[in-house]
Amino acid sequence: MTPRQRILGSVCASALLLLSTACGKAEEPTSKCGEPLYGGSATDEAWMTMVDSQTKPMDSSRAVTVMSPAEGETLAASSPPPQLSWTSPLRASLERDTPSRLARASRRSSRGPLAWLEELLVPTAEAHLPPFTGDIYLVQLTVPGSECPIEVLTSELSWQMDAASWNQVAGANGQNLSLQVTSAYLQENRLKEGPYRLETPRTFRRAAALP
Repeated sequence: MTPRQRILGSVCASALLLLSTACGKAEEPTSKCGEPLYGGSATDEAWMTMVDSQTKPMDSSRAVTVMSPAEGETLAASSPPPQLSWTSPLRASLERDTPSRLARASRRSSRGPLAWLEELLVPTAEAHLPPFTGDIYLVQLTVPGSECPIEVLTSELSWQMDAASWNQVAGANGQNLSLQVTSAYLQENRLKEGPYRLETPRTFRRAAALP
């Protein structure tokens, strides 16, 4: 076998491997309640990673600290949609060692010699947004009487509730709402740290409207 034939054989074998990987890719995780709202630079690919992480054991060691609303707080029925906010150990550690994290990410994302072939067989247009790297938060607000929680995926440390969600909360008629925040650190959409969840969800309510 000539050197040229060996090179062509290696390229063909790599092509077959990439094709079999693309065609035999496992079905992506989904949620019966559909996609969440998005905030910051969160993406649907990052959301799928977070959906998959929900099957992992709960770890509250580095969970967020909810700042607002306060535990047991009652918000007036006439008040505007509130802002939910929290702090996170993940954000604090990320700010301390961002340079080293970025350097590692750059090394891992360097393109290999067959990158051109991978782009030919599995076009990058399929990933319509850049892979997400950073701390991310899945906010789930359970509303009594609603089959699905209000879900938000965000890269921010807060979420300004929209009018539609606030109206959905009104349907609870003054009953307790349950707020859970799941946090994680993703490296190019892959779970690297977490998930971390509140050991006890935060409860608050919107007062029932007067008749």
